[in-house]
Amino acid sequence: MKVAIYGAGAIGGLIGGHLARTGQDVTLIARGPHLAALKEKGLHIHGLSGDFTVHPKATEHAIEAGPQDFVIVALKANAVPGIADKLAPLLGPNTGVVMAVNGMPWWYFYGAEGVLKDARIPAVDPEGKLWDLVGPQRVIGCVVYPAAEVVAPGEIKHVENDRFSLGEASGEKTERVQALSAAFFAAGFKAPVKTDIRTEIWVKLWGNVAFNPLSALTGGTLARICSDPDTRAVAKAIMGEAEAIANALGVKMPIDVEKRINGAAGVGEHKTSMLQDIERGRPIELEAIVGAVRDLGRLVHVPTPMINTIYALVKQKAGLLELL
Repeated sequence: MKVAIYGAGAIGGLIGGHLARTGQDVTLIARGPHLAALKEKGLHIHGLSGDFTVHPKATEHAIEAGPQDFVIVALKANAVPGIADKLAPLLGPNTGVVMAVNGMPWWYFYGAEGVLKDARIPAVDPEGKLWDLVGPQRVIGCVVYPAAEVVAPGEIKHVENDRFSLGEASGEKTERVQALSAAFFAAGFKAPVKTDIRTEIWVKLWGNVAFNPLSALTGGTLARICSDPDTRAVAKAIMGEAEAIANALGVKMPIDVEKRINGAAGVGEHKTSMLQDIERGRPIELEAIVGAVRDLGRLVHVPTPMINTIYALVKQKAGLLELL
């Protein structure tokens, strides 16, 4: 199986390293010092899933890899629209594209029922290039649960969790998604094939739309935000609006909001990805995690005063820090 990892950082490198260890033909697409280290000494992974080094192919240029069976995109959501045309050399007639990306996916309404069938979401695909150049028919949905970090060029620490939920937009258990799931399982991950990947996307986004921006504004960890009565109430109000949007789109959350908040609290003194990006001076995933949810609220006529407020506050903060 030929697999290219576009964005071989923490999560992409974790996936690529494990697939390479089981003998898959992996190409890591990266840049800068990380790429130089991958070429010189390979990829070293340690932490939760063991301690090993692999030597997959590594390049900055997709054209050097050629057409693949699967392309796994593991970039920050805000960087994804900019690589739509760069994926072309990796795409053969039957290439599957796995979007291992946070937030509301650009392909969400592909094949959906009703008046929103094939509707586009400008917040995550501003010029429609992902839809037009990559094509939603190629996409396999992926909900990412592991936490990992690049601790040095060419070195990735696997911090927690080993689950990647996979699913076709149609809900079908196609040969390609089952083959990908089998490869992930063989590599040491849990990779169930979901017949309703959209619900799982919403359950993760449900927490992210509240906790990410709240942490970005306050600097608080999940435990701190959830244990403080005032910030917990704000999170609950934001999540209430998000749940109403999901319901309007035909998605019913499998747990109630208190259990979802308690689950986040149980993670402990963890900094959300948005807070980590702010602390490191990196662009934040505001549109994919918050802006897109706000826009969907408008689309289905669900009022979102709390989401609108938190979006505006974080946008201004990120703008002042030049992180947009």
